[in-house]
Formats: sequence, C-alpha cells, structure tokens
Amino acid sequence: MPRFEEAELLDTRDGVELDPIEEKRPSRAPWVLLVLTLLAGTAVAGWLLYRLQLARGEAATAAQSLQGVRAELDEVRAQRADLAQRLGQTEVEKQELASAKAELSQDVQAKDEQIAALRGEFDELQEKMKAEIEKGNIRLSQDQGRIKVDMVDEILFDVGEASISTQGEEVLSRVGAVLARMADKRIQVSGHTDDLPISPRLADRFQTNWELSAARAITVVRFLEERARVPGRRLVAAAHSQFDPISANKTASGRARNRRIEILLTPEIDPDRKAAIASATTAAAAPLPRKAAAATPAPKHVTAAPAPAHKRTTASRTRR
Repeated sequence: MPRFEEAELLDTRDGVELDPIEEKRPSRAPWVLLVLTLLAGTAVAGWLLYRLQLARGEAATAAQSLQGVRAELDEVRAQRADLAQRLGQTEVEKQELASAKAELSQDVQAKDEQIAALRGEFDELQEKMKAEIEKGNIRLSQDQGRIKVDMVDEILFDVGEASISTQGEEVLSRVGAVLARMADKRIQVSGHTDDLPISPRLADRFQTNWELSAARAITVVRFLEERARVPGRRLVAAAHSQFDPISANKTASGRARNRRIEILLTPEIDPDRKAAIASATTAAAAPLPRKAAAATPAPKHVTAAPAPAHKRTTASRTRR
C-alpha cells in the first residue's frame, strides 16, 4: 500500500498528528469589521440627518422670530416717529400757549387799568351831575365796564320838542366835557318815548314816536360833536321809540321815566384782541336792544323807520 494511503501519518517535523482531510478556513474578522463600519456610518448619517432637520427647524423658528422682531421694530419706529411728531406739535402748542398767556396777562392788566379809569370817570360824572342826580333827573349806573347816563327828557327838551332847551344845553355841556376826555369810549345816544301817540299838534313834524325818539337822539349827538367837541367817529345815535320801557306806562310817573335819553359808554376794543379779552374777562360791549330802530357811526346819517301799523296805539290819550 502506498504511503499516501496509510491510515495515520506522523509529522516528523513537529511530532503532531494531522487529519489528512482537514482544510484551512479564511478569517471572518474583515467582514465583521465591514459590517460594524457600515452600521456606524448609518448611525452617524442618521444622527447627522436628525441634527440637520433640527437645525432647519431652529432656523425656520429663528426666521419667524426675526420677522416678528422686525415687525415689532418697524412698529416701534413708527410709534417713535409719531411721538416725535406729537412732541413737536406739543412744543409748538406750548409756545403758542405761552404767547397767549402773556398776551392775556397784558390784556388783563390793560382791562384792570381800564376798570380803574372807568371808576374815575364814573366818579367825575357823578360829581358833575350831582344836583340832577339828587333831583332824580339823571341816573348813573356802571356794569361790566360800561357806564350808562339815563336822563329824563324834561331836563333836555321842552314838551313835544326835539330841540335842546337852555337848561338842557347847560346839562349836556357838563356831560360833554367829561365825555370829550374819554378817548377810549364808544358813545351811544338812544332816544326813548312812552307809549302815548303823537298829538295832532306835532303830527306834521313827528308822525310817530319813532321819528320823535330818533330826532332827539340825533340832536343830542350833534350837540356833543359840535358844542362839546366829542369826536363824531365815537358817536352813535339810536331810536327805540316806545319799545324799550324801564317803567310801566300806566301812570304819569312811569311814562315820565320812559321818556328819556340814554348815553351808553362802552370801551373801544381792538377787534384783533376781542377774543383774548373776552376769554380773560366777562366785560364786553353790549349790543343795541333788540327793538332799536337805527344806529349809525355818524350822527348825520341816522334814520328811523316808521312804527309797524299793528303797534300804533289808538288810545284816547295824546301827547301835548
């Protein structure tokens, strides 16, 4: 039998018995290492993908937040610009208020000076008219910066006349001397009558009480301008006829009180300063009574409208 077919063979080199049919196998380590490498790569790729998605979400959130911050910033800027504009307006208003306050202060001071001067003028008139005041023929009153001189007609005119009597000239001369020095006063002269109709004796000159009251007012205005030297631009004539009584017309004494001449002294105010003075004080020039017939700045242009037909009385009493 050949050597190669022996049941057992001995390795004479190392003395180890070998299995004649055993074959040498390859190592598994490279494959395991490859699998581990792939798994590790997959895990790393997954982790990186997760981090990438997380970063994208954070970036989107940050972008939204940034957009919101920009919107808030724009709103804040708009508010700031609005506040700056308001602040500028406030500064302008503050300056205007300060200017108005200074002007009002000056106006109030001027008004105080006017009131003080008015008291002096009132006292002077009261002294000049002392005798007539004591008799009740003249009444003086002072209200809201105005002085009113109320004179019954009998001390100025004869019965049924529009010409000033001798006594009236003396009285008006004293009044006019005071009025001529009042350079800052507007002087309104108003004629008033009682409710008795004009007598037939006077009808050819005065058809109604309108004409009589207007004629007397104009006569007084002309006397003050021509004889007392009161500037005509400061004079106003008005006729009230019987429609502004201060007493009842049922008695003789009441009718006598209603037949009168009123001289109203009102401070002349610069039109540009009227609003400021009105807000600082309650003094203002009074308007003419509602039933005044006419008023003009110059006495020579005063006219009186005829009385309405329905207001003319048919009483049996007549003016003598």
